[in-house]
Amino acid sequence: MFSIAAHGHVHPSLEIIRELVARGHRVTYAIPDRGDFVATVRGVGAEPRVYRSVLPTDEEPEAWGTEVIDNVEPFLNDAVRSLGEQAALYEGDEPDLVLQDIAAYPARVLAHRWGVPIVQLSPTYVAWEGYEKEVAAPLVAELKASERGRAYYARWRAWLDENGLPDMAPDHFMGRPDHGLVLIPRALQPHADRVDPARYTFVGACQGDRSHQGDWAPPAGAEGRRVLLVSLGSTFTKQPAFYRACLDAFGDVPGWHVVLQIGRHVRPEELGPLPGNAEVHPWVPQLAILRRADAFVTHAGAGGAQEGLATATPMVAVPQAVDQFGNADTLEALGVAVQLPREEATPKALREAVERLVGDPEVAARCAALRAETLAEGGTTRAADLIEARLR
Repeated sequence: MFSIAAHGHVHPSLEIIRELVARGHRVTYAIPDRGDFVATVRGVGAEPRVYRSVLPTDEEPEAWGTEVIDNVEPFLNDAVRSLGEQAALYEGDEPDLVLQDIAAYPARVLAHRWGVPIVQLSPTYVAWEGYEKEVAAPLVAELKASERGRAYYARWRAWLDENGLPDMAPDHFMGRPDHGLVLIPRALQPHADRVDPARYTFVGACQGDRSHQGDWAPPAGAEGRRVLLVSLGSTFTKQPAFYRACLDAFGDVPGWHVVLQIGRHVRPEELGPLPGNAEVHPWVPQLAILRRADAFVTHAGAGGAQEGLATATPMVAVPQAVDQFGNADTLEALGVAVQLPREEATPKALREAVERLVGDPEVAARCAALRAETLAEGGTTRAADLIEARLR
């Protein structure tokens, strides 16, 4: 398995790795030594193979910049720099099959070099037939309109040629894998009817047992209250004004208890006085709370969105970046969420959105139906079965 050191890329694959190890396979996992990722990988039974990364960390989200080129160029830079190092980690111990996160570019080059099958694990939605024309074309045109963008594509071409992939288009390198497992529910996939079933299989959420992350129960005096979880994930969390708006929306409101995750970039004291019905943490065991929650204010990242569906929790989606806007659109179209642009997420709007969702029996019915659909997709067991089939 090859990945980058980012929660949204590592955690979706962990239960699959745990299952493969339990079935008797020896699994190695190439991962940078950042945060607790090496220990996390070791905890599911895989052997960490540590490489150095130059990608921005969760502690520096501003390093991703504001333009398209700022978002994509770091991944190529990291791949070019780390390919030789990652190859050396496996010298004399080449695998029989490669698993590849969508951001782990060197994995596909190495699988080609070793002549072994490769399976991509996508923690977010995948390209559909027509995606290049409908979505990618304007972005590519924007990139190629600048000198920096043209240099970026020239480096891509040179890197692929150098590594024996002269017929591979840079935009297809990761976007069109030979075999891919999609680790989100099919319901979250835009234009799911146009996704190539010969290339992609939806296995849904691979959640597994997360007891190691801890449990959660309402504090003394909050039993019987409705529970609202607020979380913007792990990266784009420097939003003290938004967190204050959530506290103002439900602070001391009878019948509600608020669990607020603020990440690493905000201190609780920055939020001012905390209401008596709220608890604030840098990190929470999200899935454990969602299993008890009545509503979820989320950035609509792939992980949070699918966990909301898997627990039948209605959501208020306040997207921050990248695929979150598309996820928010999809959740709203499914009838299980209300989308609020960040600048419109006032205390009044947040409270009205949550109360409207929680009080609507049709929303509850849609949440229950989608939960059943996601469970039927097979999750971890089906993913491991499909990987073993490729291995054979």
